[in-house]
Amino acid sequence: MQAARSWARYELATVQLRSDPDLLARAASGEFGDVFARIEAHYYVNGGFIRDGQVLEPAEMDKIRHIPATIIQGRYDLVCPALSAWDLHRAWPEAELIITHAGHSSHELETERELVKATDRYAAAEPRRAT
Repeated sequence: MQAARSWARYELATVQLRSDPDLLARAASGEFGDVFARIEAHYYVNGGFIRDGQVLEPAEMDKIRHIPATIIQGRYDLVCPALSAWDLHRAWPEAELIITHAGHSSHELETERELVKATDRYAAAEPRRAT
């Protein structure tokens, strides 16, 4: 349990530009740290469930190129550096790239705002289905 809690605290300390003390305290106590570490370990042991660089391969990219997309990346992301978003955008220039003043977490204010704006744009463009 101690190792799991330590891992969860470390990981959660790196995901936001300014760490959330309440989130770090939650990771350090209870079963949250254990569950978080198990999920992370499962993801890493399985290579993220895709081959390294798979989505950047032309044959793979061609499968999704037609899908409207927005890549929203935190400039100060320590988990997935901005270079990864740039590489994705170079392989998928049809996708919009937005760099926010944030870290990795989708819960940071600027990133959350951009996610909502992108979602709203796609929702407005989506044809309405008869119910």
